[in-house]
Amino acid sequence: MAAPKKYPDELRERAVRLYRESDPKPVIRRLAEQLGVHHEALRNWIRQDQADHGERHDRPTSAETEELRRLRRENAELRRANEILKAASAFFAQEMDPIRKKW
Repeated sequence: MAAPKKYPDELRERAVRLYRESDPKPVIRRLAEQLGVHHEALRNWIRQDQADHGERHDRPTSAETEELRRLRRENAELRRANEILKAASAFFAQEMDPIRKKW
């Protein structure tokens, strides 16, 4: 389960929109102080928004990150299922082995 978000999504969207629509671009630290958020949080939001809009290529987009999370969960589930099937296969192979049967 993911940790609860410290800042609401509306604040995040508003902060990024404010930064995008400003000309000249404000100093991130000062804008963050005005909005009451940590400057590194605002910087990360802006970077992620730029990646989502194809302006940055040094980090994955939100869609790519979500797909990666989904695939990792699916991979873990398949690994667990595979381990169960291996254990079941070994158990039934031992049960069916006529040499090892106890009379």
